Amino acid sequence: MRPLVTALVLISLGLIVFVGGCSNYNSFVTLDENVKQSWGQVQSAYQRRADLIPNLVNTVKGYANFEQQTLTQVVEARAKATSVQIDPSNITPEKLKEFQSAYGEMNSALSRLLVTVEKYPDLKANQNFLELQAQLEGTENRIKVERDNFNKAVTEYNKKVRQFPGTLFAGMFGFGQRAQFEAEANAQNAPKVEF
Repeated sequence: MRPLVTALVLISLGLIVFVGGCSNYNSFVTLDENVKQSWGQVQSAYQRRADLIPNLVNTVKGYANFEQQTLTQVVEARAKATSVQIDPSNITPEKLKEFQSAYGEMNSALSRLLVTVEKYPDLKANQNFLELQAQLEGTENRIKVERDNFNKAVTEYNKKVRQFPGTLFAGMFGFGQRAQFEAEANAQNAPKVEF
């Protein structure tokens, strides 16, 4: 009788661990897929901005006196930014910083372009330019929203990886913490605007 009770207790414990492991594994897979989907949305928003740049450059090129160096910097920054690829299943802080840096350079080049445009009243009044500028502004908002959604998905995933009993199964199944988007250095400081 005693060996039978012991066997039933061991089988019950084994079933509890098995069911708990399956449940945790499925939760990790679901959260992992949410992170990947959110990362895809981030990349899609950044790609939209990159796709708008050639149209913006071509519209601006139509104005003969426009600074060629500024246009070249925008095109080069776009090429560099779109060449950075990150595997969503292995988003490390280093890779994310590289991604942010490349897109930060593109953003900086775009900002210089838009500041330079101020010298050209005819260009500022051009309907195509105004529409592209509005689309870029909307895209910047989309990028912010998608980055926030990505950070939220990563936070949920990281909580599951770090909380008990998930932490026991995370290591067993090969699920580790993921990196989030962080503010760039000195982002908390207001930019100085000089006229």
